[in-house]
Formats: sequence, C-alpha cells, structure tokens
Amino acid sequence: MPLNPSMKALEDRPRPQSLTDLFVSFTLLALQGFGGVLTIVQYALVEKKRWLTNEEFVEDWAVAQIMPGPNVVNLALMIGGRHFGLAGALAAMAGMLAVPMALVLLLALVYAQYTDHAGVAGALRGMGAVAAGLIVATGLRLFGAVKANPMGIPVCIALGVSCFVTVGLLHWPLIYVLMILGATACCLAYRKLQP
Repeated sequence: MPLNPSMKALEDRPRPQSLTDLFVSFTLLALQGFGGVLTIVQYALVEKKRWLTNEEFVEDWAVAQIMPGPNVVNLALMIGGRHFGLAGALAAMAGMLAVPMALVLLLALVYAQYTDHAGVAGALRGMGAVAAGLIVATGLRLFGAVKANPMGIPVCIALGVSCFVTVGLLHWPLIYVLMILGATACCLAYRKLQP
C-alpha cells in the first residue's frame, strides 16, 4: 500500500539508528548541558541530528515540562519510546542519567572540600546568571515556532507574559499556574483546531 506524502516525509527523516545511538546521543547531551541543557538539547535534536522539527520540539518540550521529573529526562523518554518502545525509553534515560550522575557525585565530593572558599561561592553566583541568560536566549530562539501555533502570536504572548507575572513576580505555585493557564491554552487551541 503506497504511503501518503506526509507519512513518507516522516519515514525519510533522520532518526536514531539503534539503542546505542540513543544512549550515546543522550549521554553527550547530558554531559554538555550543565546549567543550560535546554539550549543544548534544542540545538542537538533539531538542528544537528534533525530527529525533531522546531515545532515538534516545542510541543514535546511542553509535554515534558508538565510531567513529573526533570524535563530533559522526560523528553529523552518520549523520544526513545517513540522510536524503540520501552527499550528505547530506557536507553535514552540511561544515557541522560548514568555518566552525569557519576560526575555529579564526584563534584559533590570535591565541593565538600572547598565549600568555604570565596572563589567557589562567587563562581556559583556567576553561573546562576549564565544559566538565566541561556534560558532567555533559548526562549527567544524558539519564539519562531509560535508563528505556527493555532492560537496566534498575540494570544501566545499574552499567555507567556501571564505565566511570567504569576510565577516570576507574584510567586504563585507552578501547579496552579499550569492548571489555570495550561487549561486556558488547551481550550483556546482546541477551539481554533475544531473543524
């Protein structure tokens, strides 16, 4: 049975070649992503490996954020599961966690020895600013995907600003913001997508 053009395009796209490819790819992502993994993951999965389009990345990242656990591990589970089922999900998760966990334990031992050093405290404060800058830069980079959103750019901006105000300025718990703004966004998108 011949495939329609959109299904053929999906089959022709690059994808992980094996469980080892998933494990190694996500291990390398995890090792590069100290403090700013979103930027690295978006670059690697969308631009370098082309396993996802920018729009697919934004959609998958949104789902990964509302699931319990670390966002990037959730994304790895989704991608691994999509291509290789449970074995793929486990391989991707192991790639995200195994080597980085060993490094973090090693760094914790080193940090315990130098915790009172003024240079260490200053370096950690500086890294906080760098991490915030990476998040802002990634948000601006992904803004192009909003153009294809069915709600339209003004509604997306209004929801984004509302989220920033409620979480960043009013300090509302994230679960309430997700329930209110997430439900609002889902309803608005559903209304726009209805035939």
